[in-house]
Amino acid sequence: MTAIQRRSTGRRTAAVRTRKYATALLASSLLALAGCTDNGSDTSSRPSPAKSAGSPSPSSATSTPDEAVIAAYRSSWDAQTEAYSKASSDGTGLKKNTALRALFDIEHDLEVMRKAGQVTTGKPAIHPKVVKVTASKIPTAMVTDCVDTTHWTLIDKASRKPVPLPTTRLIKYASTATLEKWGTKWMVTKLTAQEQTC
Repeated sequence: MTAIQRRSTGRRTAAVRTRKYATALLASSLLALAGCTDNGSDTSSRPSPAKSAGSPSPSSATSTPDEAVIAAYRSSWDAQTEAYSKASSDGTGLKKNTALRALFDIEHDLEVMRKAGQVTTGKPAIHPKVVKVTASKIPTAMVTDCVDTTHWTLIDKASRKPVPLPTTRLIKYASTATLEKWGTKWMVTKLTAQEQTC
């Protein structure tokens, strides 16, 4: 799932330009982003984030705010990973807990991947922590993460061979996420990759 903004040192390779988005798969110079698709600003539907494996359900009456935030964040990442594995968000439930800039950036990445004939295999390892929850008219939360893309590989869809990426890219990088609480549901609205390892 999100504007994970990333400027990798090894920037552009063939049709692959570093996405400034940290979900950013291989977080670093992975995709070339050219056009924008859509409805990253669709805030009309606000379904409850799906439960992520091993995470408490955000709708659980016994969940703490931190648990609900982490559950929504992990669920967003699960849907992102599935979407990148087929270069499409169709059928992934991505919009259940990802919206605004985060959704816009992911859809943009997916469009670029489709045009380049690329998908991913494997999955990233994430280690999120809630650092702040702010009570307001629209409650917000800040999450920090260390995203490890060691076992998340960008490949050519037809040949199934890895896409060459700059050796200078970060395999593990620090990331932050902003979430907003819409009704009873937490939504990931922005993802920002930091230009530093973790």
